[in-house]
Amino acid sequence: MELRTLRNFLAVAGEENITRAAENLHITQPALSKQMQALENELGKKLFVRHSFSITLTEEGVLLRKRAEDLVAMADKIMGEFISLDDITEGELYFGLAESYQIRFLAQAVSDLKQSCPGLRYHITSGDTEQVLEKLDRGILDFAVLAEDPDTSRYECLCFPEADTWGVVMPAHCGLAKKEAVCAEDLTGLPLFCSEQAWRKDLPRWCGSLMSRLRLEGSFRLPYNGSLFVKEGLGYLLTFDRLINTEPGSGLVFRPLSPRLETRIYLVWKKYQTFTPMARRMLERLKEDFS
Repeated sequence: MELRTLRNFLAVAGEENITRAAENLHITQPALSKQMQALENELGKKLFVRHSFSITLTEEGVLLRKRAEDLVAMADKIMGEFISLDDITEGELYFGLAESYQIRFLAQAVSDLKQSCPGLRYHITSGDTEQVLEKLDRGILDFAVLAEDPDTSRYECLCFPEADTWGVVMPAHCGLAKKEAVCAEDLTGLPLFCSEQAWRKDLPRWCGSLMSRLRLEGSFRLPYNGSLFVKEGLGYLLTFDRLINTEPGSGLVFRPLSPRLETRIYLVWKKYQTFTPMARRMLERLKEDFS
């Protein structure tokens, strides 16, 4: 199985049409069809359901697309690393980020580094701890930002300068918005939105035995999506401060939890990781900034 074949497979999967994919790849439609048929024969699985004017992926095709995306991303990263080995003024950086207002520190560091290294190119993916660590472990990412304590037996880490404060985003007109802070008793019986990670790890250490009286209405990996449900009056969102627009006129307000609940944010990388010159410069810059 060649990398070129996987790239072509991804083009077909993205277009859901052999003819359009062939045009984008600048090859003939019969040649691309023959290549996809050979790929199916090689794997011994049907990858496409062919319709009159389109194609869709089978379950096996969906699985291959996920694996092919990782393999192609890894190949591109390796190629970029070797190209940049002798040039410290350009290169690629790959980050997997949790959501936090402190990402601004990372953005500032990237901006400053790009001033002296105009050839810097960076790639950002967002997700929870499980998602970004999976990519970090596979070597697809250089760095991950986690909203929980990292496993120091597997990763090196750098703690961000501040801590994120937990609270509740709610409609500005609701009764709970009149309070300056929200305690666990205030939330019992209410429909709550939260990430699954926070529901498992952060909220129990805050409310203790009252956790059993809290009701998770729905889970969101992206707090912005949760805030849209809050605006519709469907529940209350537990999240970090400064992630959601709660300025006057937004229709939403943020109230901190009481007692105060904070989470530290960490930049992590694999132990014994071999860095490209650009990644090494990025890390040195962040260490200097965070100190």
